Amino acid sequence: MSGLPEGWIVKMSQSHGKEYYYNTTTQESQWERPGCAGPPDTVRASHLLVKHKDSRRPSSWREERITRSKEEALEILNGYLSQIKGGTPFADLASQFSDCSSAKRGGDLGHFGPGQMQKPFEDATFALSVNEMSGPISTDSGVHIILRTA
Repeated sequence: MSGLPEGWIVKMSQSHGKEYYYNTTTQESQWERPGCAGPPDTVRASHLLVKHKDSRRPSSWREERITRSKEEALEILNGYLSQIKGGTPFADLASQFSDCSSAKRGGDLGHFGPGQMQKPFEDATFALSVNEMSGPISTDSGVHIILRTA
């Protein structure tokens, strides 16, 4: 086969006339061969964050003042999880509904290593396999769905 991680395919750029890599799960595209980018001991992940009134900063690009409870945030997040499992692309939902500024990149946080994220988020991400998605993860920022991409 292609030797690419699951979910990745090679496409041809019409504008650049060269091959690029496309992730059919996250809708992410990149020039570098997946699985090869990033320093050792790092992961790459996307996430969808739903903040609540007890988040460390209860506001976002979507809402100036977030007043929902943590339980309501989890209910919303579980709805997104169901949509993703039903075939809605992760990046589409993250772009529209994540309370993180990474929404403009489909939730992509890029590569990060130990100590760079809140501990529950880091632990969950490092425990995932590439292209595996978490259930709800709670941090001081709110509740997240995490998709490990590398």
